[in-house]
Amino acid sequence: MTLARPFGFLFKLLLVGWLSTLGLVTSLRAHEVQPAIMDFLIAEDQVEISIDWMVEAAVAGLDLETLANTQDAEDDGEYDRLRALEPEQMVDEIRAAWPGISESIYVRVGGETLPLTLEAINVPEVGNIELARISTVEFIALLPEEASELTIGWAPALGPLVVRQAGVEGGYAAFLSPGMESDPVPRSGTFEQTAWEALVSYIEAGFDHIVPKGLDHILFVLGLFFLSLRMAPLLWQVTAFTLAHTITLALGALEIIRISPDIVEPLIAASIVYVGVENLFFRNLTPWRPIVVFLFGLLHGLGFASVLQDFGLGEQHFVAKLIGFNVGVEVGQLAVIAAAWITLALFFGRFDWYHRRIAAPVSIAIALIAAFWVLERTGTIDPSGPWSVFTMLTEGGFNPLWVALAAIALAAVLTGSEMLIITEDLFREVAGTLTSFLMFLAIVATFTAGAWTLSVVVAVAWVLALRLQALGEPSA
Repeated sequence: MTLARPFGFLFKLLLVGWLSTLGLVTSLRAHEVQPAIMDFLIAEDQVEISIDWMVEAAVAGLDLETLANTQDAEDDGEYDRLRALEPEQMVDEIRAAWPGISESIYVRVGGETLPLTLEAINVPEVGNIELARISTVEFIALLPEEASELTIGWAPALGPLVVRQAGVEGGYAAFLSPGMESDPVPRSGTFEQTAWEALVSYIEAGFDHIVPKGLDHILFVLGLFFLSLRMAPLLWQVTAFTLAHTITLALGALEIIRISPDIVEPLIAASIVYVGVENLFFRNLTPWRPIVVFLFGLLHGLGFASVLQDFGLGEQHFVAKLIGFNVGVEVGQLAVIAAAWITLALFFGRFDWYHRRIAAPVSIAIALIAAFWVLERTGTIDPSGPWSVFTMLTEGGFNPLWVALAAIALAAVLTGSEMLIITEDLFREVAGTLTSFLMFLAIVATFTAGAWTLSVVVAVAWVLALRLQALGEPSA
């Protein structure tokens, strides 16, 4: 299927205009979970610690282990109430909650957790309620005389944590996923981490940013995959995307370039809309597609870089950490492509209806989700209002078991109707298209809820349903 030149030109013109308009709009997201930044200084007889974080989430008792957005938590209303408090009032709330919070922060020596003493709290003015408020909490832990090294971390419910050692050249620095603990840090001297250890530690951080936390990047990569089954178009797109995001990731991490996420994130969402919609009209690589993908890759690289800019890489083995993070991102993207190929292309790529019943409906679902993100990230819509179904879908708000059961039941009804009742080719096309659309959304819902086993179950049911619906049909 091809698109006439006038329509193709108009399509590109509209998309460029839309993207340009989005660049003028900002959306300030107070609810997105951000990693806390912990700086620690090992003094003669104590550890002095300062944490910059969205402390309201901890005071409200939110479990940030799997959340990407505080709005998905049951106590989001309490978080919003705390966000609106004046600094003096919020300081009182933190002091009252400190005994419980301190039990979730670990400074350990020889397996023993040291008691923490609160020293100071700095809460900024409320200002714009839509801006995330980053407060600073300072505390100390007294070191036993026999302590030669220590480890630092906190409970999974407090979310991701960046740990940085101050006061020494080449001090320890690491990104800790929820529940992780730092490597042992010597009481005196510099933490001796090899370049290889630094690289490996940041591969995990990069992979984690794609799978499972980077749903927007996952959908973009899937959009590239569903354009064509031929290897050459995929390689051209992946190469352009990788080259582009590597450039801006490096420039961003070096702080040579820094653009507000409130501009970058809506544009990333718009790039997903573009690839999803273009997949509906083209079934092979267009001359402009690699160029467009490269430009969008620059945006995605800025998104990756913002993660590193938020907490820094430290001076020690900077290049190794940067390379490790980028490798982790690449491995995550390749894992997504491999999963899509094994699940769908391997079984159905030989059928002439692959694009109509799989690639097209999945691309529509991708474009719809991304269009919601564009509207949400530009502040055009209230994600907690009538659009909350999309918020629940993309933030793990649905019960994954019920989603899986409902999707499998609907696929069974469509398959049974096609096989036993209605045998017309048109209904077969409709049944296959609806099956792919619904099953893909079910995988998104179960994946974002952290029910990855159920995601696999839904994917297997999807394959079985399509195979049964295609019984008797010749392959291409």
